[in-house]
Amino acid sequence: MKPLEGVKVVDLTTFLAAPTTARVLGEWGADVIKVEAPKGDPGRTQGAVFGMPYEDEENLGFDMSNMNKRFITLNLKNKKGMGVMNKLLADADVFITNIRSKSLVKLGLDYETLRKKYPKLVWAQCLGYGEKGPEKDSAGFDVTCYMARGGVFGTTVNKGDAPMIPTNGYGDFQVSMCLASGISTALFNRTRTGQGDKVTVSLHHAAAFMLSTAVVSAQYGNKYPKSRLEVICPTNNVYRTKDDKLIAMCAPEYDRDFNKIMRLIGREDLVDHPDYSNCDHMNALHKNAEVVKVLDEAIGKFTRDEILKIFKGNDVPCEACYEPLDMYDDEQVWANGVMTKLDCPSGKRCIATAPVKFSSYTEPSYKVSSAQGTDTVEVMKELGYADGEIKEYLAEGAVGGKKALK
Repeated sequence: MKPLEGVKVVDLTTFLAAPTTARVLGEWGADVIKVEAPKGDPGRTQGAVFGMPYEDEENLGFDMSNMNKRFITLNLKNKKGMGVMNKLLADADVFITNIRSKSLVKLGLDYETLRKKYPKLVWAQCLGYGEKGPEKDSAGFDVTCYMARGGVFGTTVNKGDAPMIPTNGYGDFQVSMCLASGISTALFNRTRTGQGDKVTVSLHHAAAFMLSTAVVSAQYGNKYPKSRLEVICPTNNVYRTKDDKLIAMCAPEYDRDFNKIMRLIGREDLVDHPDYSNCDHMNALHKNAEVVKVLDEAIGKFTRDEILKIFKGNDVPCEACYEPLDMYDDEQVWANGVMTKLDCPSGKRCIATAPVKFSSYTEPSYKVSSAQGTDTVEVMKELGYADGEIKEYLAEGAVGGKKALK
């Protein structure tokens, strides 16, 4: 049995973080019904931003947040359209949204309103900046709330350089798993209390949590951003190889490993160096940059494969800094189901799977998204609407049927 089989999720979301939460629940077996406004989720055309095609037949930019869902179109400004929404919610287990709170109140879909109508409903919202404070009603996006205000850009940059250029939705996908965990916890607690709950995750808060080491240590003088030439432990750093590839070394027991690493890179002359071999002493003398430059020069004489073989063969924790194209050919990826391949008109295409695994559910299914409104009629029939009523609702624009992308 699928972990969330029998759980009904109503998804009123757009773009990435919140819809990905619903996608993950669908991957775990929930019946996810995505509700779109007549204009559709703008995420359907985000393929252009990602440099990918966006067609109803092939739209992985939309699939990565919207697989394993059914799609209906409702005009929530129309009384009949809102009536269909309320019928959906009446027997739903979870409602997920990223609509701003003010708009939800106007629609009557805010937590306080729905809690009175449907006390067993788990109400979940993805926010930009949280429920309180001066920014509570501001628009929330990954780049602004998570990467910028959440400290990621300012903390992870190599000091003096430009901030990282992350893949689109880098924070969104992390937030989606946070919200999925909160929803799952609320569903479990409902088995004990019989009551639903309100679950919120903000992009801003999640970013601060992911930066916990920096958030905690900065108040003790651990300054960010850092320069790779000034890191406290030079054997815990990133280096470039002869073939212009990056490797990440993570040997935090500097005093123990310094001599071994020097021998491995051909710098036996630096073994037991009085200024370099003890981490505290090296930092007191501010010799960090000198050690980093020694490693830069030595590692730069090897190809990535050569230095990885040397370090890994001698138990020095080290790894290639993979790019996506490297990941497609990584045996470890396919051995652990990190990605799956979807059948698309252009051929087999890779997509990442949810990182949580269940021993009882080893082979999740992956259903690609379909056109807007594909399942409107089917879902309305499940809710008890007669054929004549459905035609009437479609004609009036209270609901929408299948609509191809232009």
